[in-house]
Amino acid sequence: MTAPHTLTPAAPQRSPRARHWLMPTRRAATAVAMGAALCLAGASAWAAGTMRVAMTLSDIPVPNGQTDQGAEGMRFIGYTVFEALVAFDLSSADKASGLIPGLATEWKVNPTDKTRWTFKLRPDVKFHDGSTFNAQAVVWNLDKLLNTQAEQFDPKQAAQGRNRIPTVKAYKVIDDLTVEITTAEPEAQLPYQFAMVVFSSPAQWLAVGKSWDNFIKKPSGTGPFKMETYVPRERAVLARNEGYWNKNRVPKLDKLVLLPVPDPSARVAALRSNQVDWVEAPPPDALDSLKGAGFAIASNVYPHVWPWHFSRLEGSPWNDIRVRKAANLAIDREGMKSLMGGMMVSAKGMVPPNSPWFGKPSFEVKYDVPAAKALMAQAGFSKEKPLKVRAIMSPSGSGQMQPQLMNELIQQNLAEIGIQVEFDTRDWNALLANWRAGAKDPGTKGATSTNSSYYSQDPFTALIRHLDSGLVPPKGTNWGYYQDKDMDALFDSIRTEFDPKVQLTAIQKAHEKYVNDALFLFVAHDVAPRAISKKVKGFVPAQNWFQDFTTISMDK
Repeated sequence: MTAPHTLTPAAPQRSPRARHWLMPTRRAATAVAMGAALCLAGASAWAAGTMRVAMTLSDIPVPNGQTDQGAEGMRFIGYTVFEALVAFDLSSADKASGLIPGLATEWKVNPTDKTRWTFKLRPDVKFHDGSTFNAQAVVWNLDKLLNTQAEQFDPKQAAQGRNRIPTVKAYKVIDDLTVEITTAEPEAQLPYQFAMVVFSSPAQWLAVGKSWDNFIKKPSGTGPFKMETYVPRERAVLARNEGYWNKNRVPKLDKLVLLPVPDPSARVAALRSNQVDWVEAPPPDALDSLKGAGFAIASNVYPHVWPWHFSRLEGSPWNDIRVRKAANLAIDREGMKSLMGGMMVSAKGMVPPNSPWFGKPSFEVKYDVPAAKALMAQAGFSKEKPLKVRAIMSPSGSGQMQPQLMNELIQQNLAEIGIQVEFDTRDWNALLANWRAGAKDPGTKGATSTNSSYYSQDPFTALIRHLDSGLVPPKGTNWGYYQDKDMDALFDSIRTEFDPKVQLTAIQKAHEKYVNDALFLFVAHDVAPRAISKKVKGFVPAQNWFQDFTTISMDK
């Protein structure tokens, strides 16, 4: 994806339909915003070198290392306080983010045994507590996630990180700066997977009494920011790490303050009243007035998709391909784009059509109500005789865009073709817990779909993890228990093929099958809108879920 970033995109004229859908948001805004202002009281009393961020989350991501709260948790805690062996290049707004060395300076697969990888580690890296990052620390952290017999094993972190590296079988220290990692089978995507695994200080865990509950009170990573204050559901204060190993990325900010503000109207109210400097995902109906008031609206394409993930368990209505295709033909994505103030790209699959992974599917995802009704009639349903479904959603969360607004429009669109939707609305972390537990879990409570935004930076996260029959819970996040031998064979080709051209063909065929079989309800790709105070300088909106906060400074 190579579309350029924008700092002040022109908002399109909204249709009467869009204005109708936005009225409930406006009616609720005043009461909610007043409550948020009370919660944020005192947030404006920080020094000039401090940037205050209103996140979409309802809680502060846990600073244990392998944090929670999805990609937003990794954005604000996982990659600021902690770091991974492999990093993303977040330096440009004009190109897709590739992989670059992080805590590892290089990595390579054994040419004669492609299950064995060697990672060379960066010398002279210190954790915030002063202890040394080395190969022993890498192995200790992998045990934290994968070895249930290790004293440092943490079920909470394992739940977040284990599914990131599902084929890792063994690992060992070669020397202080070399680690060997062995996979159960050839895994060409391993460097991408290790970009999502971050490292905590073994010495600090020992110093606080071998307790992860104590560790989060005094966390220690290797990142450019140190955790100064952590108050769950209230705030986190991150301070500049003066001793950071990369002298070119020592933060310009003195402090980065993170505040959980799940309601979008409340986030805007906090920005307008100078209680925060940065707002994640501002509501669409506020964009024009925010720009008029002098705030910048930063946005950019990034590897994101906002779908419904279908259950494929016995009895699920989504097992009928006619119903799946009908649902995909029923959604007015351009109408939704208008509601979103232009801040989305209509989805025609898991990746946009301009992605090299898209391929040439024969089924076109588009808005075609007559065709959708015809398919529903073939399946035995109509507006007068509807199919009833229960769908899990969240009111906010990492990459969730404007889920209440979007799902209400989907509910209306699906009703027109004979699908009656009842929502099961859950907190973002509760939704993610069920996503990891799977559709078979009793906590699913009869729902046959879940609505989680998905990261699609690499073939594993974009395609494989959702539908690989070997990655059903608890081993992975094939939430719907989809099983298909042909798809598994394509996934095996992607994993085991180290020739980029041959691998690309397998990726394209897998994505074509996603679309042709309408395996998800494909809705939207986000463009990551953020409303930012004019005092914030130096932000580069990378084409990524994650961002580099070290370049940012604050005008007085």
